[in-house]
Amino acid sequence: MNRKYFAAAAIILAVAFAVLWIAYGLNGAQSTFAIAQTNDTQTPEKTVYLTFDDGPSDRITPKILDILDAEDVKATFFIIGQQAERRDYLIRRETESGHTVAVHSYTHDYTDIYSSPKKLLADIDKCNAVIEKITGKRSDVYRFPGGSYGLKSELIAAVTEHGLRYVDWNASTRDAEWGVSGADTLYNNAVSTSANCDNVVLLSHDSTNKTSTPEATRRIIQYYKKNGYSFSTF
Repeated sequence: MNRKYFAAAAIILAVAFAVLWIAYGLNGAQSTFAIAQTNDTQTPEKTVYLTFDDGPSDRITPKILDILDAEDVKATFFIIGQQAERRDYLIRRETESGHTVAVHSYTHDYTDIYSSPKKLLADIDKCNAVIEKITGKRSDVYRFPGGSYGLKSELIAAVTEHGLRYVDWNASTRDAEWGVSGADTLYNNAVSTSANCDNVVLLSHDSTNKTSTPEATRRIIQYYKKNGYSFSTF
């Protein structure tokens, strides 16, 4: 009886996890995004904003930066403060190369930071303090961990009232979804999710296990260049 019970419970948990994971992916594809203020005084008609979350990492971030340098393209890095404290040299390189370093989270602990507006702002300020210590200035750009889709309005209001503009995405490589995908899959995801978009905000990640993201990024940049897009940052 106990074995049957535990087996049934395991199946239920697996199904629930799968549903939540699919929902996460769908939310990422459907999120709205803030695009009113960027680092361009005049945004071209067809523009792509490459964004990378959850870094910096010693393994992946340098490879992405090398590709961005080679392609002469700028990007926005939404960083995790805990990661940045131990890798300040990467944050300095991002800034010195002309990329935007923006706030993602200090801990990336959803349960804690989304428990109240006070906790959320404390996490943001702690991450921003790390950015300021390394770069000499704070960021006014924020990305909610998981995106703003479905969050309580009081959390979103707290962020904007705190003087930050938040950026979601409308296209994704889906490199944060279940399993490790090859560069071909990530490239195809970027192309398909951004189809028919003139202003593309593309979500990728530069955390340590995103081994296919650098090569996919190279191909993605070349695709957008070929299709007449300019590149910008927030």
